[in-house]
Amino acid sequence: MKADIHPDYHEITVVTTNGIEYKTKSTWGKEGDTMRLDVDCYSHPAWQGGIQKVVEKAQLSKFEKRFGTFLSGDAGREDEMAAKRKAEKEAKEAAQ
Repeated sequence: MKADIHPDYHEITVVTTNGIEYKTKSTWGKEGDTMRLDVDCYSHPAWQGGIQKVVEKAQLSKFEKRFGTFLSGDAGREDEMAAKRKAEKEAKEAAQ
């Protein structure tokens, strides 16, 4: 292994958006520096189950209308799914 070609690996302190601090080793900064995170698992909607936070101006409904939903595997079948929902609604009304 060549000498003096590897970055300095040292201990730093990481501070999350909600104030939690922990120590880790990194090549970032200098020994003892503090890295303050702007985005982490406590603030990003992807980790918060925050589909409500992500959905803005009906973007999700536009996407689902065009491509279907990921979970149901209905991609590209919006006409078929609309007909199915209509039939279910009519059956429910007929049963009442």
